[in-house]
Amino acid sequence: MNGAFAAGAMAQMGREVRVAEERLPFTVRVVRSETALYKAVAIRQAAYARHMPVLAERLRAPEPLDHDQGSVVLLAESKLDGSPLGTMRIQTNRFDPLSIEQAGGVELPAWIENKSQAEATRLGVDLGRTGRLVKTVLFKAFFLYCVEANIEWMVIGARSPLDRQYEALLFQDLFPGQYIPMRHFNNIPHRVLAFEVGTAEERWASANHPLYNFVFRTQHPDLDLSDADYSARSLPARAPEVSDRVALSA
Repeated sequence: MNGAFAAGAMAQMGREVRVAEERLPFTVRVVRSETALYKAVAIRQAAYARHMPVLAERLRAPEPLDHDQGSVVLLAESKLDGSPLGTMRIQTNRFDPLSIEQAGGVELPAWIENKSQAEATRLGVDLGRTGRLVKTVLFKAFFLYCVEANIEWMVIGARSPLDRQYEALLFQDLFPGQYIPMRHFNNIPHRVLAFEVGTAEERWASANHPLYNFVFRTQHPDLDLSDADYSARSLPARAPEVSDRVALSA
């Protein structure tokens, strides 16, 4: 994460505290080029191919939302060889309704309609030994993006059993007890969950959450969101090959 962005985001998260610094074996950055976008697309497609092969066939090329002015695509890359290790797309409701509303057909509860929101979609992570860490850093990136962008609520749609991961992160059900068929996921039922950004530090501290120090008390210079407003544009590029050691995370 670059110094200016880190300082801004960390300052918004509460009183001044001592923050540790930790280096990672990979980087997480906002996609800045069509080459990087195709890396993200490739690992995304490979991830969905393991669990939703029919849908995966439609994910071999960038989607319109990848270029939307309200979206950013994140890419985790190995420092060793530059191979893609994970990806996530973040879309805000600054310009248009979230994908879960537009494509999924979900009508969010009235109380959250006028709140600033960001949805994480197309999350795919390599199954190698760093996969779990990559997933955790991508979540931190999602959270810090929301802090910097003054987003009030993070929104996610998750199928079983992946929904339990978000329960563990203290996301709350927007439709308690309901799994809602998602049109853009071949009508597979998903839970719709949300996370209040402004109260996150207090809630995680109160719960003694195991990731509290990682998110709130550790700075990761390899997590760089300084180009978060950049929207990749269509340029010719060759899709890179990606290992099939990939797991769909949401």
